[in-house]
Amino acid sequence: MPPAIKLNESARSIVSDFKYTNVYGKLEDLLEKIRTTGVPPKANKSWLDTLGYTSSNDRSMASILKALGFIDQSNVPQDRWRAYRGANHRQVLGEAIRETYADLFNLYPDACDRSDNELENFFRTRTDAGDQVVRKITSTFKALCSNADLGGKVSLNADPPETAKPDQKKKSGDSPPRRQDTGALAESFGPTVHIDIQIHISPESSAEQVDQIFKSMAKHLYKTPES
Repeated sequence: MPPAIKLNESARSIVSDFKYTNVYGKLEDLLEKIRTTGVPPKANKSWLDTLGYTSSNDRSMASILKALGFIDQSNVPQDRWRAYRGANHRQVLGEAIRETYADLFNLYPDACDRSDNELENFFRTRTDAGDQVVRKITSTFKALCSNADLGGKVSLNADPPETAKPDQKKKSGDSPPRRQDTGALAESFGPTVHIDIQIHISPESSAEQVDQIFKSMAKHLYKTPES
């Protein structure tokens, strides 16, 4: 037989301390209410009753919030609770899940995508509870994962992202830059041809002959539309 695994009392208290709730299907609604209602002085039975969670089983959801670091041992909301009310709420919950189930994520970095059977086998080796409780622990974990983004860490006191200043934004009345006519561009920047014509007129030519020479030039070199 393999040797029995012995745990000291400290280790046993850690590995068996996986919180669960019988009403894990209500966790999504509770998390939404945390984001949309005011922060209570204490997240206790009276607070749950006010939100409509009046069943005795509903009270177990407070233990989940405590395990995630949303409330302290006196049920007082903490910084993580307030951070969860912001735009990065899914990342905030994801970070809380990673911390709460650190051993599970050390074994399975993609723990949220693992099968129920794999998760149950993990939890079963770390609790003295029976299969029914192990299944509830697994279902509670999966319900939390479905409302979280485990892609990265988020600072609880992160400054909001900078937005563009009004004078940096494009005004709605601004018109796009005008395009220059391609013909004009070609005329301005295209290659040109320069022709020099030399005419040698004999000094003995009469004025009439000179006039005929220039008339011929005008006819053949500077044609008009009528020509």
